[in-house]
Amino acid sequence: MERKYMDRLVGKYCKIVMKEPGEERAYAIYGVIEDIDYDSGFVLVDSEQGLGCISLKTIIAIKPSRRREIRRDERAFVGIGTLIVFIAIILVAAVAASVLIRTGENLQQRANKVGLQTTREVSSGLVITDVTGYTDENKTHITHLALVVRPRAGSQDIDLRHTVLYIQYDRLAILSYSEDLGYTAPRVSEKGVFHTLNVTLNATTYGVIVIHDADESICRNHGMNIGDSAMIIVNLSASFNSSGLPPRGSISGKLVPEIGAPGTFSVVAPCVFTTRVIDLN
Repeated sequence: MERKYMDRLVGKYCKIVMKEPGEERAYAIYGVIEDIDYDSGFVLVDSEQGLGCISLKTIIAIKPSRRREIRRDERAFVGIGTLIVFIAIILVAAVAASVLIRTGENLQQRANKVGLQTTREVSSGLVITDVTGYTDENKTHITHLALVVRPRAGSQDIDLRHTVLYIQYDRLAILSYSEDLGYTAPRVSEKGVFHTLNVTLNATTYGVIVIHDADESICRNHGMNIGDSAMIIVNLSASFNSSGLPPRGSISGKLVPEIGAPGTFSVVAPCVFTTRVIDLN
């Protein structure tokens, strides 16, 4: 390349194609041509590797090139994009945290509710402490039952209006509490337990006789609380449409409250009825 053309490249950013003696492949470097020493045969180049000299004998071609520079507005664009991504990550994390917190609160509320219901279900309930039978005049069948019930220890209040009595003999009989006048007696009559109620019990209802009710909750609002006890009177003849329970007959049942464990009983009648009042415990 002639000298007059080489001098035009001084101070410009160029692509310099070179090939060292003995090498098969050529390679290129990029840099600014600072000066050309024709006497010594070297080109002074300021490249990315720094300032250096290149022998004119190794240069195959020199081509002016454009230096790639990142403009300031492009740098700003990259910065704004990074900031947008960062803000988006923060928003996603905030939304996720909010969902987790709300879910945790809902689970805690449900757990507390379930725990209270479970505690009430387990601790509440009724207990049948005594079962007594009453026979007909000929002492051949037990026609009535008397079940003494009380709340379990630590039980919540029991509403007798929502209790159901299941009795299993030759079939299943279901009895409920009746709010009609006469189905509840505030105390035991002098004539005895089975002559206290002033109504004839039918096949679907049972009567209640108060044994102990300090606050009169059973008589006022049909509720049993701790310390109360009552007697459930059942007409077996009417419930099973028969003469009643014969000797050696077995009968079972359970008094189920609205919430809590039921009171259960299972008894067998003796082989001979010597009296009209029979203890079935």
